[in-house]
Amino acid sequence: MTRLGAAIIICVALAAAIGPSLSPFDPSAQALAQRLTGPSRMHPFGLDELGRDILARVMAGARISFLVGLVVVSVSASVGTLFGALAGYYGGIVDDVISRVIDVLLAFPGLLLAIALVAVLGPSLGNVLFALTIIGWVGYARLVRGQVLRAREFEYVQAARALGAGTPRVLWCHVIPSTFPAVVVQATLGMAGAIIGEAALSFLGLGVQPPTPSWGTMLSGGRAHLLDAPHLTVFPGLAIALLVLGFNFVGDGLRDLSDPKGRARSG
Repeated sequence: MTRLGAAIIICVALAAAIGPSLSPFDPSAQALAQRLTGPSRMHPFGLDELGRDILARVMAGARISFLVGLVVVSVSASVGTLFGALAGYYGGIVDDVISRVIDVLLAFPGLLLAIALVAVLGPSLGNVLFALTIIGWVGYARLVRGQVLRAREFEYVQAARALGAGTPRVLWCHVIPSTFPAVVVQATLGMAGAIIGEAALSFLGLGVQPPTPSWGTMLSGGRAHLLDAPHLTVFPGLAIALLVLGFNFVGDGLRDLSDPKGRARSG
């Protein structure tokens, strides 16, 4: 399943990277006379309500999904790792303050908080990235905090302290690197969450604005034609499902690989 997930991710990434440049159709080009045409040899995914090629728009929308996933996961993992490491290593009032902030953010449903933030700031791709990062870093911080609480008692960390290594050196050279396997697994699963979050916000009209292709906006635009032109929603929905499934497969595989007990059971 891990290999299957990796294959799905690679295929979608290639489609996002080179697909739009190879497609003979512009994702924004309209052919109103052929609007709502179903799948055909020339247009494998059909045309939407404005006569735009859905395959070209799906491949262009994949770029938005990967952009959102990479930016949100990178920033969230960096911020969460930093604050989680500080909370776990120093403890005391530092841990109390950071933990209370995490508890407050976790008290709200993540998607509802993102909707509220984007509604206040205004619909745009930048605000979507900001909102998803605000709700995303807390998971990494809580994960890293637990890892650091365990890692700071390791013998090599104690030996580094005994040799006179300062706190920053101990953190950056010995403690934080030990959390990387868990963070990588969380980041892989976080990519799927960020992609779903962007699609949901765009579906509600709070994310990427037309005419920029986005899987969420494509789903929203196809709602009015579920009966007469179901291909408007089928193909963007399949793209979201396949990519999220791929990241989940890879994340589950990495989690099993990083768990010695899991490897022992599977062996």
